[in-house]
Amino acid sequence: MPVGIVVRPVRPEEYAEAGRQTRAGFAGLMGEADPEYLDVVADVAGRTGRTTVLVAVDGGQVLGSITVELDTKLDPAQELAPGEAHLRMLGVAPGAQGRGAGRALMEGAAALARAAGKSRLTLGTLSEMATARRLYEAMGFQGGPSEEHAPGRWHIRYELRLRPDEPAV
Repeated sequence: MPVGIVVRPVRPEEYAEAGRQTRAGFAGLMGEADPEYLDVVADVAGRTGRTTVLVAVDGGQVLGSITVELDTKLDPAQELAPGEAHLRMLGVAPGAQGRGAGRALMEGAAALARAAGKSRLTLGTLSEMATARRLYEAMGFQGGPSEEHAPGRWHIRYELRLRPDEPAV
């Protein structure tokens, strides 16, 4: 983990700032083309009851966050597969990008999933998020087929086996 960056669960007093920084990271990549989705990304407080939200903090400043679905998905109509933890909404403020906060958040999420007994970590990302895809691949994630995440929104699915000695599902 980069010197000075700490990854930990978000605190209630940080919900708004974590949401602002994560939204800024997404807006820097996507622009403001989908303001409704950016509002969902910014709603850290709204997802802490069903998921774990980790933040990267340096010197008391929130740099970004990641949402980890360990037991339930944000969408109650969807379910996690046995042994699966799913990552959502990794975002780092534009001014903090390139300092290792994104990788630190991913490593923190993987450690959390392992500690929860999960055997694999999954995520979906947009094809235009090339920097994020390079990070996932450098960490050992395997890319898979694209799937429709929401009407008209296609994600490339990635998976990391947390316990390589277990057979794939």
